[in-house]
Amino acid sequence: MYTAGWGDVVRRDLFGASPSRSDRPYRFVIRLTLVVFHLFRFRFDVRGGQHVPASGGAIICSNHVSFFDFTFLGLGAISQHRLVRFMAKSAVFGHWFAGPFMRAMKHIPVDRKAGSAAFEAAVRALKDGEVVGVFPEATISRSFTVKDLKAGAARMAIDAGVPIIPAAVWGGHRVATKGHKVQLRRGVPVMVFLGEPIVPEPGEKVQPLLRRTRAAMEALLDEAQQAYPDQPAGPDDRWWLPVHLGGTAPTPEEAAVTDAVRAAGHGPTAPKKSLGQRVTGLLRRR
Repeated sequence: MYTAGWGDVVRRDLFGASPSRSDRPYRFVIRLTLVVFHLFRFRFDVRGGQHVPASGGAIICSNHVSFFDFTFLGLGAISQHRLVRFMAKSAVFGHWFAGPFMRAMKHIPVDRKAGSAAFEAAVRALKDGEVVGVFPEATISRSFTVKDLKAGAARMAIDAGVPIIPAAVWGGHRVATKGHKVQLRRGVPVMVFLGEPIVPEPGEKVQPLLRRTRAAMEALLDEAQQAYPDQPAGPDDRWWLPVHLGGTAPTPEEAAVTDAVRAAGHGPTAPKKSLGQRVTGLLRRR
């Protein structure tokens, strides 16, 4: 498995021979992220990066199990010297700290009450030759299985005439995911698998393309889970495995009920902590 080292952080050719000057902020963030990966000794198994086209538009469609999936998924495109423009909640772009970085990296804000603007922005980016990253489940899967997919990614692929690169990420949820405290552990394996491009067929409708995409994502996730090198440390550590693998994560049906309750605003809410409290809590757990 691959562990980021200081040599990766300072590699001059990490982004190709002549990267765009406008992407300097994005490149800086990636190098900073590699520093974090090095400090926490994440062990990566990245497969299928060659499926990301070296030029031209493409959509990377991945499952979603952790808060850091987008940082892991970006590794899959680095081998082709591509930067991924992720579609993310508009609230992130309004955050005092994350917002300026998100805008500088040319990610695409998604307002779920007015999704047409995000859709049009993504299609423009794809036609301009960008790689757009999408988590078509729209939220983290509490069951750690592939949820039903939103149709936007398939519609974008058809409208822009670009391929879908199915992907799966696995392992990062052991550090940070919904419903569990952040666990700043070192040496966690993280799998990033990308599959062969799915090209919309002439006249293909959205739903058949969506079904093909989901089937490919499920196959990749199953492959990543089967190849994962770690096993639960004991009965209390089986929470990060889905039920069908002997874990104690919620079933897809149970997770769907929880998501529906929270979407309706009826779920439990924890009091917000100040920045100082959050930093202090993280330091205490180290």
